[in-house]
Order: sequence, then C-alpha cells, then structure tokens
Amino acid sequence: MEDSSANSAASAEPVSEPEARPAEPVSAIPAEELARITDDIVSALKTVYDPEIPADIYELGLVYKIDIEDDRSVKIDMTLTAPGCPVAGEMPGWVQDAVSTVEGVSTVDVNMVFDPPWTPDRMSEEAQVAVGWY
Repeated sequence: MEDSSANSAASAEPVSEPEARPAEPVSAIPAEELARITDDIVSALKTVYDPEIPADIYELGLVYKIDIEDDRSVKIDMTLTAPGCPVAGEMPGWVQDAVSTVEGVSTVDVNMVFDPPWTPDRMSEEAQVAVGWY
C-alpha cells in the first residue's frame, strides 16, 4: 500500500506569494495644483461650443480623455457629434486655444478620435436641457 501522505505532498502545488501590484502612478505635480489645473481645464473646455448645438463640448460628452503630464503638457482625446461635422478641422484648434490659456499648462495636444462613436447618451443633463431633450 502506498503512503498517500507522501504522494499528496509531492504533487501539491507550492503556495505562492500574492502577485505584486504595480504602484499607482504618482504625478510630479502636487495633488492640490493638479486638481486646480484639472478644474481650470474643464472650465476652459466649457467655453468651446459646437456651433450647431447650444451646449459646450464638455457637457455634450465630446471630451473622452484629459491627460496632464508631469511637464504640464495636456493631451486631450475628443470626438465630434458626427465625423462629417462642418467644423471638424477648426474644433481642435478652438480646444487647443482655450486650454492653452489655463495657468500652469505648458502645451496642448488635441487628438480627434471616433471610437467609440459619440451618441447623445454621452450628454450631461445640463446639455440635454439646453437642447430640449430633457
């Protein structure tokens, strides 16, 4: 008869240490200043309006991502309500100009993306009220 305790010990999986999680990204910009810059960027974005819709691009949900780098450069991913929007060529410049006025921002790069496509579901309640959809 075999010794089952010997077999089970030999075939047992070794207990492993929990996987190490990567550290949360830490910004070189102090948290309080980063929060102020972020708020000011959002305020600047709210000054840019889609000329066909009486709501700003932020409340319309056209801004998908705002990244603030340690060198205070800002990268914005945004979209349009439709790829054939008549101001498609001008809107990134409007956004860049508005965000460039924010104190503490060094440069602004605006990237137009169309995935995922914009839908009215991305609009805030404020934008829905402005266009009469609420």
